[in-house]
Amino acid sequence: MEKPKRNIRHIATLSLMIMAAGFLVTIPLEPSLWKTILQGGFEAGLVGGLADWFAVTALFRHPLGVPIPHTALLPKNRTKITNKIISMIENDWLTKESITAKIHSLQLTNKIFSLIEREIHSEAIKNNIIHLIQYFIKTIEIKKYTPMIENAVKTRLKEIEIKNYLPKLIDQVSLQKYDEKTLDFILMEIDEWAKRDTTKYRLGTIAVEMIDNIKADGFMQFALRSFSNLVNEEKLGSIIQSLIVKGVDSFRDPYNQNRQTLLDHIHQKLQDLKSDEKLYHELEHFRMQIIDSWQPEEKIIELLTEVQQKAIDYILAPDFYVHQVLPFIIENLDKIKADEEKVNQLEAWMKKHIAIFVDQNHAKIGTLVRENLDKLDTETLTVMIETNVGKDLQWIRVNGAVCGFLIGLVLVGIKSLF
Repeated sequence: MEKPKRNIRHIATLSLMIMAAGFLVTIPLEPSLWKTILQGGFEAGLVGGLADWFAVTALFRHPLGVPIPHTALLPKNRTKITNKIISMIENDWLTKESITAKIHSLQLTNKIFSLIEREIHSEAIKNNIIHLIQYFIKTIEIKKYTPMIENAVKTRLKEIEIKNYLPKLIDQVSLQKYDEKTLDFILMEIDEWAKRDTTKYRLGTIAVEMIDNIKADGFMQFALRSFSNLVNEEKLGSIIQSLIVKGVDSFRDPYNQNRQTLLDHIHQKLQDLKSDEKLYHELEHFRMQIIDSWQPEEKIIELLTEVQQKAIDYILAPDFYVHQVLPFIIENLDKIKADEEKVNQLEAWMKKHIAIFVDQNHAKIGTLVRENLDKLDTETLTVMIETNVGKDLQWIRVNGAVCGFLIGLVLVGIKSLF
């Protein structure tokens, strides 16, 4: 804008110089009607141009640097002008009532919904939402919440009553035949152990030692010594080993009566445990001791850290926004739009709070204008105003000179006629 302003100022100055030159040129001319008319026109144009130059210049500075009263109006009245501008903005242009009325005339929810529907598919919104979610996940302080989670887990474990689960566990043992499977496993281990050579010699050694340690009198003592002389550790171990293997084989037979009797006994003992209050008490006490002594803090931190990292990696996946975030936003936006009552409530809520904000901060409009104006020194502010409105003011100078010239012609012409 500086260049147009300088150009028009040159034109205004040029018009003033033309009037002055015209007036000077007509002075030495021979007296005549045309001389009188032209001289009168140039004289009036010169007076009009000088008067308008003085008026325009007086708005911004002292003409020719002379401190003439009522000149340099803008610098002298800066505070008054600023106050008037602020008053005009606050009380005429941007009043609380006008702003509030404009707010109430708008359909804010429709504009917001349209904006969301239009922008949620843009790459910028996608990146911002992903970064925002990622930021929130990263800012979660896992160690801060670990004690709370630990306490919640322990509390929930303590609320579990064994009476509600032990009978079900016992029933499952019977239904799934875990008692038979356990018995078969034990018998298999015994059979495997009994068939080892080391077991045979060990059993023989133990049997011989027991026979030698038996205290008996008379014929019994003679019989034991005779039996001990007939068999050695290996033979005696083989006999015992054979007996154990045969016994195990008989109990592994599903139709063996002894096996069925043993299983019935086991089953009955399991059923008796359902009503064993002493057992419940001991189990509860044991459970409480385990829970109280359990220190899962490190495991919880490790688990949550792993979950946090997996969540961040999942968010960064290329299809996360398209398949997870976008459908979620669209679905909930459609639900809100379909609920007319909720939309009206949202509209009223937004307008209410915007109106409250305007009411509480309306004075800050003037404060903001004042702060921005106060940042500028007087010279800069004057130049800024002159730059923006000086073009039109310079045309006043041009018009003053031209109009003065024309009016001078008319006046001198009329004077000459009479």
